[in-house]
Amino acid sequence: MAASVVSVKRVIKAPPSAIFAIISDVSRHPEIDGSGSVVGTKPGAPQELALGTTFGMSMKLGLPYSMSNRVIEYEPDRRLAWQTTLSGPLGRFIGGRIWRYELETVDGGTKVTETWDITQDKQGFLLKYGPVASQTAQSMTKTLKRLAELTES
Repeated sequence: MAASVVSVKRVIKAPPSAIFAIISDVSRHPEIDGSGSVVGTKPGAPQELALGTTFGMSMKLGLPYSMSNRVIEYEPDRRLAWQTTLSGPLGRFIGGRIWRYELETVDGGTKVTETWDITQDKQGFLLKYGPVASQTAQSMTKTLKRLAELTES
């Protein structure tokens, strides 16, 4: 799969406000992460996200590492996106991908679209080839399933 933008969609039987409350609370990201790589928030992370806020996440993919994130799109109950870079000096060279959630009210609930966008990623030319895009799509499918389990009850 050679893709720079990968999206996964699911209709969740919950209002947009319930879904947005979870995705805008970074302390809940490990709970919904379908990849298993999000460990937790770094000290100083905001309780709730807003346009321009930054937050750090502890990650683990084999080895532990940290990501710095900045919210670049924010419309309450509709859209949330942040751009990631590796924490520390290597962040100048590693990162730039965008994670986006879009919420749309539809019959039966909310259509949630999660997107992985590497068009601005410094390693985008490497990431779009091989298994990374399809593995990311599988992880996003699990994330939306977990989000549904938390909000549909």
